[in-house]
Amino acid sequence: MSEEKQQGADHLRYRDFTHNQKMTMLSTTAGFGLEHMDAMLLPLAMSSIVASLGISNTAGGLITTISMFGTLLGGMIFGILADKVGRVRVFNWTIFIVAFATAALYFANNIYEIYLLKFIAGVGTAAEYGAGVTLIAENFAGKKIGKLTSLAHIGGQVGTILATVAAALILPRWGWNALFLFGLLPIIFAFFVRRHLKDSAEFEAVKEKREKQEQKAPLKEVFKTPALAYQTTALVLMMMVQIGGYYGLMNWLPKIMQKHLGLSISGSSYWMIATIVGMSLGMYLFGSFLDNFGPRIAFGGFLALAAISVYLLLFAQSAWSLLFIMMIVGFFSNGMYGGFGVVVSRLYPADSRVTANSVVSSGGKVLGGFFPAIVGWLMDNFSLSHVMMFFTAAYLFSLVVMLTIPALRRKDIQF
Repeated sequence: MSEEKQQGADHLRYRDFTHNQKMTMLSTTAGFGLEHMDAMLLPLAMSSIVASLGISNTAGGLITTISMFGTLLGGMIFGILADKVGRVRVFNWTIFIVAFATAALYFANNIYEIYLLKFIAGVGTAAEYGAGVTLIAENFAGKKIGKLTSLAHIGGQVGTILATVAAALILPRWGWNALFLFGLLPIIFAFFVRRHLKDSAEFEAVKEKREKQEQKAPLKEVFKTPALAYQTTALVLMMMVQIGGYYGLMNWLPKIMQKHLGLSISGSSYWMIATIVGMSLGMYLFGSFLDNFGPRIAFGGFLALAAISVYLLLFAQSAWSLLFIMMIVGFFSNGMYGGFGVVVSRLYPADSRVTANSVVSSGGKVLGGFFPAIVGWLMDNFSLSHVMMFFTAAYLFSLVVMLTIPALRRKDIQF
């Protein structure tokens, strides 16, 4: 490849994007925003739900667990469908599932209705991640997409901020039921953006070729050899640590800091926004590292520093020092999230790519969903330093697993 062509493959400028590439970035970012917002509305409304329905904290905590199992089911079903009939078509189907389940929570009167509707919402949001990162990978084939994927995830953090602001405005006035109606607004936006989106030429070529050949099962393709089975399992375990570290810290940090510092963090919105800023900066830098140095160095550096940075929480002496430290912890612990879609999309063929992304994402979310319970048990029975030791061990475990994946050492794959 000539130097001019190589430069074009490595450097991406928005003004040079095709219309479909622009729509891909916009719709994927909107989808990630929807996913983040859906994930945050529940924790923000949790105390109101528990109080209004008179349920236990354990019953309330099960809402997230059940939603994660919905994500696993949805990831399997819609991942396979997206690899068979098209990414964009499935993308549009699932957004209506999320719309129905989110809006219907307005009418929920008991915990069992909430369980059912959050399970359905989990089924719908499962395809957002897998189909989104796959669309980016395929529409920017031959180019380094670490920074692009990270930018889409950073844009998705707007959904978290919107959920935080909406909760502050809606909960005191109209209660938790009304909060979930807010989830319809970005859904409507995402749908109208996706009306103009098309599948990539790469997928259309694979689909046409597959129609002339014997049909393959995408889920089977992800595990068809011992090497592929190990690779998929290893990536699921890495995603488990990624998701578990995020929810483990986010769910319990306010209580951890109240116990450690003896203070009540009244400005929770500022704390949340500061954490999101740190995460977003981490995602951007990680994307650049991934593009320039490859996955082993990018993941290796961030995982090692995440294992160290969690101990900084022990040195927080005030709410302001906590905000600064949480930016650092968020920078390293969540900066890696955008890189998983890049790696999976480059390691698996087009006819099983969304399935692979869905298996890694959904499997990791289900397993990582147990981390908050583990952290709660550690808090009840051990000291804060033991909690940090658990997070450190988890990130170091992910580092070791990453180093054992043979495909990440290949020089012929452009990540």
